[in-house]
Amino acid sequence: MQSKIDSIFTPGLVAAQQPQWPGGPDGEPVQRAVAQLQKLPPLVFAGECDNLKARIAEAAEGRAFWLQGGDCAETFVAATADSIRNRIKTILQMAAVLQYFASMPVIKVGRMAGQFAKPRSNNDETRDGVTLPAYRGDAVNDLAFTLEARTPDPQRLVQVYNTSAATLNLVRAFTTGGFADLRQVHEWNKGFASDPRFGARYEQLANEIGRALEFMVSAGVDPEAFKTVDFYSSHEALILEYEKALTRIDSRTGLPYDVSGHFVWVGERTRQLDGAHMDFASKIQNPIGIKLGPKTTPEDALAMIAKLNPKNEPGRLTFITRMGSGQIRDKLPPLVDAVTKSGAKVLWVCDPMHGNTYETSTGYKTRKFDDVMDEVRGFFEVHKKLGTHPGGVHIELTGDDVTECVGGGEQISEADLAGRYESACDPRLNHTQSLELAFLVAEMLRDR
Repeated sequence: MQSKIDSIFTPGLVAAQQPQWPGGPDGEPVQRAVAQLQKLPPLVFAGECDNLKARIAEAAEGRAFWLQGGDCAETFVAATADSIRNRIKTILQMAAVLQYFASMPVIKVGRMAGQFAKPRSNNDETRDGVTLPAYRGDAVNDLAFTLEARTPDPQRLVQVYNTSAATLNLVRAFTTGGFADLRQVHEWNKGFASDPRFGARYEQLANEIGRALEFMVSAGVDPEAFKTVDFYSSHEALILEYEKALTRIDSRTGLPYDVSGHFVWVGERTRQLDGAHMDFASKIQNPIGIKLGPKTTPEDALAMIAKLNPKNEPGRLTFITRMGSGQIRDKLPPLVDAVTKSGAKVLWVCDPMHGNTYETSTGYKTRKFDDVMDEVRGFFEVHKKLGTHPGGVHIELTGDDVTECVGGGEQISEADLAGRYESACDPRLNHTQSLELAFLVAEMLRDR
């Protein structure tokens, strides 16, 4: 069976942003880890991936809204019950607000249970004259600045699997065991909305949701849909040894699925048309995302569609744009216009985080909440002008009260960043900022 899977992918292609494993990608340490992964059960099932694909198709037609959120880079040490619960809680709270004002289903997707690797600008990092391999996420090495910690270790890929399995177990328990009940989620939002820092308008929006729920309860409506939610996992398909080792042939269809997550995406730095990542994405049946930065041309977008979705399958392809607040209104319209005129079925999602990162004078990577919101506004404006669907948002967030992005109702300043800056990589919106974003996006959806 494994030889059949290996034969699916084109050999000899260049894979960008891969770790410099001891012994190389064909060395004994990597092959030992891969052999272990190949014997393990799937983390998700092919049927679940197909269900998500059908829901993405609905969102692409404007009948659902995509909400994707979670850590920039997961870490093993942070995969605790409290941390996972807080992230899920935050996404559920955001979804409840968006769903009410969009009057449509919200597809809930976590950047979790697999987001353990990150691309890097440089292979090495130098501190005080000492040069070591760069930190590429817990899937590869450790954040501590020592030679032992920074040496890539393929056995970490097995730990990624085990940690992802434990995370998914907890996610499923939370989303089906009463924790996700819509009425409970609304009670959480009422507490946020009544916070005096955010003014009366959020409280008014929360009260509207409350009245709608009370009406349904008084009418005897108590659907199962109130009590449980579908929650999907996603991550960047970056380390190909891991993704290929977790690719399985579906017994129903005889087709390959990457069972490491429901939805995987290819990043801005690895989406070379003739590269190994795009070849991998073109061969698996999962719904696929592609990150598009401001240098993307209409020709690039159409070529990626031809590569990844030549049959124009609904729900197959999602374009996640990351332009920056200063460029979204200029760079996005030609892409949307060209794709629309081509007849391609694509879900458009806004990532307002990655194009708005900067470094403070004290060395902290951060983002301004106002820039994040301005990029979302620009995304909505472009789609409104073109008569197309702003399909969703992709947010780096945490359920904890960190201080990593400046601004928002809490008015976090650059001086505050040192208080609780806990990200292993890029800055995330904290719990409060995430909910504030949800209420602001809800207003845009209502105005639509």
